[in-house]
Amino acid sequence: MTRRRWIADEVSDNRAAIIGDHALHLSRVLRAQIGQEFDISAEGTIRHGRIVNIADNRVEFELGAEIPAARSADLTLVLAVFKFDRMEWAIEKCTELGVRRIVPFIAQRTDSHLASASAKRVARWRRIALQASEQSRRPAPPEVCMPSKPGEALGACCGLRVVLAESECDVQLREVLRPDRADKVALAIGPEGGWTEDELKSFHDAGWISASLGPTILRAETAAIAATAIVISELEGS
Repeated sequence: MTRRRWIADEVSDNRAAIIGDHALHLSRVLRAQIGQEFDISAEGTIRHGRIVNIADNRVEFELGAEIPAARSADLTLVLAVFKFDRMEWAIEKCTELGVRRIVPFIAQRTDSHLASASAKRVARWRRIALQASEQSRRPAPPEVCMPSKPGEALGACCGLRVVLAESECDVQLREVLRPDRADKVALAIGPEGGWTEDELKSFHDAGWISASLGPTILRAETAAIAATAIVISELEGS
């Protein structure tokens, strides 16, 4: 049977620990016992782990042999901030799919109250990404950055950079991925209402390529998940 995976909060030599609410879930909800074995992600390396000490807010493991990890894609998701419940769902599912970095983006059409409250949501978004990473057996959670203002994220991303745009009618996302076989991809997803013309010009001026997911108009969270699945499939299959 496949062992559950935990991402360690603390690592020292052949010992690791999870702490706080992370540990409470294992000790109280899952009723962990000393001697139980799990896979532990310790600083990005997967190792066998055996519980050696349990407290309500701390569970300690003795680490064993390393477990080979599969190659993962390098995808940065620049995600315009939209309604928080839907954005949380997008972060969870894109994490499960394998996105490596999430950059929340304050777009021109991001509601002002969402923009002002977004920085306070980052801790929650990181918890969601951590839980989704453990559920999907990733070696580490994606980096979830502090919200970026217009212009900050455009030049910071590297590799093949693609902005999804409803106005793009001729170029499909898969078409820009296949010939490049890029090792790194940055993908920008707009807010509810889409990007403004000024924003698209800024992306293009910074070297981003426009692409489409097809003729249908998707919700922001649907577009993020669909596009992430396409890019991960192309990168890991190359």
